[in-house]
Amino acid sequence: MPVSKRAETSLLTDQVYDMIHESIMNGDLPAGARLRVRDLAEQVGTSVMPVREAIRRLEEAGLAERSPHKGAVVKGLTLAELVHVYDVRRLLEVEAARLGAQRISAEDSARMQDEFALMRTALDERRVVAYLDHDEALLTILYEAAENPVLVDTIRTLWQRCRAYKIVGAEGTVDTTEDDSLWMYQQRLVEAAREHDDAAAAAVNNDSLLDATARIKAQLAQQDVS
Repeated sequence: MPVSKRAETSLLTDQVYDMIHESIMNGDLPAGARLRVRDLAEQVGTSVMPVREAIRRLEEAGLAERSPHKGAVVKGLTLAELVHVYDVRRLLEVEAARLGAQRISAEDSARMQDEFALMRTALDERRVVAYLDHDEALLTILYEAAENPVLVDTIRTLWQRCRAYKIVGAEGTVDTTEDDSLWMYQQRLVEAAREHDDAAAAAVNNDSLLDATARIKAQLAQQDVS
């Protein structure tokens, strides 16, 4: 294949990957949704080859999997994966919060507060995906203050892998008016960062992730996910 043709195929693969990835991240393609190669190729207006390559990359990223009699599907939800992913998140994000709180600047603390305000607005308006985006933006500001890009990149990869779980947890809690778990921990985290209280920041993240695991477990149990 000529170099120009390979480059064109690679570009198309990137475009297809980005399209499917965005649909998974915003919940338009939920867990278990079929990724039909010909349908996706028709939507994008390309041949099937870039679509197959994009799906392969999604499988490598842990966002898609092969299902008997269905072919490629968006990665399903399981209690075992939930526990495994959130256990690893706790290991990494507790430390990221501790280091970030030690080093964060006043300007970045203010940016965290701004993201918290946007997150609360999205929550009040029941915009779950926007809520999650602002939550992750808030955490990213703190974690980047730790000055360890490998740590931040690894955490972001885990966020992508568990986005479907996050959506389930948030959607199952957003209409429970007496439950403040979707914003309470972030408020405490912003306060801990502002005070450079690294122990408090680490403890808040630990409690937040334990709470999230329990809430999502309960939601998956209602859906009869094993």
